Amino acid sequence: MNKTLIIRFSSFGDIVQCMSVLNKVKANIPGDIHWVTRSDMASLLDLNKSVDKVWSFDKSKGFIGLLKLAMQLRGENYTHVYDAHSNLRSRVLSLFLFPPNFLRRSKERIKRLMLFTFRKNYFENPYRGIISYLSPLQKWGIEDARNFSPEQWDFQNIACPESFDPNSIVIAPSAAWDMKRWPISHWKKLIEINKDKNFTILGGPGDLFCEDIRSVAPERVLNLAGKLSLIESCAVVNKSRLLVCADTGLIHVADILGKKGISLMGPTAFGFATGEHIKTLEVELPCRPCTKDGRGKCSQSTWQKCMVDISPEMVSQEITNQLSY
Repeated sequence: MNKTLIIRFSSFGDIVQCMSVLNKVKANIPGDIHWVTRSDMASLLDLNKSVDKVWSFDKSKGFIGLLKLAMQLRGENYTHVYDAHSNLRSRVLSLFLFPPNFLRRSKERIKRLMLFTFRKNYFENPYRGIISYLSPLQKWGIEDARNFSPEQWDFQNIACPESFDPNSIVIAPSAAWDMKRWPISHWKKLIEINKDKNFTILGGPGDLFCEDIRSVAPERVLNLAGKLSLIESCAVVNKSRLLVCADTGLIHVADILGKKGISLMGPTAFGFATGEHIKTLEVELPCRPCTKDGRGKCSQSTWQKCMVDISPEMVSQEITNQLSY
């Protein structure tokens, strides 16, 4: 009997994009699917019923803990293993597994070097992360591997807050790195010029600036930043009419679930959504992209010019366009 193992420890956005392979694997390789991930991401995998078992790794356990996990996985006798992370931890685990069928997603480090050091872009443009996870499955004979289609996650036991209005515009102003955040002043202006619309803010416990955004129109803005778990935030996106955010994990949640979204793309290279239901807004600059995830320095005299030049008026117009159909 077939048994498949997928290895992807983090991060939130990458795990979401990698989850696009689950339906393809389930349909073409009948049998159980297991997934190895970081312990704080395990609940995310529980939303997709194609995953039969989640193996959690607590990074505080260190190398010894990783070796213990490797020995446990070895006893599972996997027929297929997909190393979708390709980092030191995933390679250590792979050394202990001897499946008849093994895949590793390449990080294409030479292309990264050429792009970020020599400004020569040999990646697909735009680079769609979901496709990069699906493409290696072709080696397992999955002919339609690159064909992306939205899927369903099980939110049956995940409740949205009663205060949440599904007709509101959901915005996620935060991002792991400052350089790919849309300016706070732009978020405030967006709310100000859309006086007939309600907004819901999603964010983490440390995103205290979200309250500043809410203060523009507290009667129309619900601030849920820091009040929801990761999967509860995903449930809100699933119930939403439209999501607006930068290159963060939540735009990939909307992408994979087939929910409408507006993606504000600035300095990053690998966060483009795949589905036609996500509209990408960006400005053309010769320095773009300059970073894989938002880390680094801005070369422009106007810091973060690639995000600053995406005006609130541009986003407002696209909100109107998205809600019109």
